[in-house]
Amino acid sequence: MTVTTYKVEGMTCAHCVSTVRAAVGSVPGVTGVEVDLAAGTVTSAGGPIGGAVAQAISDAGYDVVTAGRDTAPHDTVVGTALPLVGDAGGCCCG
Repeated sequence: MTVTTYKVEGMTCAHCVSTVRAAVGSVPGVTGVEVDLAAGTVTSAGGPIGGAVAQAISDAGYDVVTAGRDTAPHDTVVGTALPLVGDAGGCCCG
């Protein structure tokens, strides 16, 4: 399984987390996604998907600053299961 972590700018609230999670989760081949608002990172798990995840993040309105790929086998990412569904909570965006 390929695990890639992206440094993302522009996420400011739980609604941003939910938006990015949904955008990345909709990319074919993605089997899990973790969004860390405090660290400003998005980690995706799944098969080879090229630049589709970075494009999905960008299309959702956020800036991908860097991406780092780890192709070592993983059962989990950052010790956490990576669900594709769920609402992160409220919104400060209006």
